[in-house]
Amino acid sequence: MIYVALLRGINVGGNNKIGMKQLKETFEQAGMHKVVTYINSGNIIFADNQERTDAHAELSEILEQAIAADFGLQIKVLVRDMNEMTSVMQALPSDWTNDDQAKSDVLFLWDEMNNVDILEKLPLKPGIGTLIYVPGALLYSVSREEATRSGMNKLAGSKIYSYMTVRNVNTTRKIYALMQAAAEE
Repeated sequence: MIYVALLRGINVGGNNKIGMKQLKETFEQAGMHKVVTYINSGNIIFADNQERTDAHAELSEILEQAIAADFGLQIKVLVRDMNEMTSVMQALPSDWTNDDQAKSDVLFLWDEMNNVDILEKLPLKPGIGTLIYVPGALLYSVSREEATRSGMNKLAGSKIYSYMTVRNVNTTRKIYALMQAAAEE
């Protein structure tokens, strides 16, 4: 099965620095195959051929422990499989961009917050931006002009924020393309 590991909070503002070459080696030493990293923010595509009872939880634990052992950092690892990423991609509007006109993100959710009820807990002001729940993620887009007025900038300081990891739509689309390429090998 092909997976992506989304690491939360690495290489941000000079904190929790991890080199991608070393991270790839850590994943390989932990038993993962076809390991590919994408950009420096902690996106690792990999294959795991073992039968697991709860693959996501087991893989997250294995990878978190491997990162702690190799780098001395306590980093949360969110694992998504190809089917879950396909569902996200199917729900992601094709015209959403992350550029000078719009800010569009995918907020990947840990199980503790993976419920449609999360929409009621977010600081989004009505009528500004679009927020869509899909199992495992929130899809969010707002014009750059209205981004600071949307209320979502308050999310970073909330407890909810610690149960998600954010990737812009461009990064998410590239991760999915890399997963598809790995699946075809």
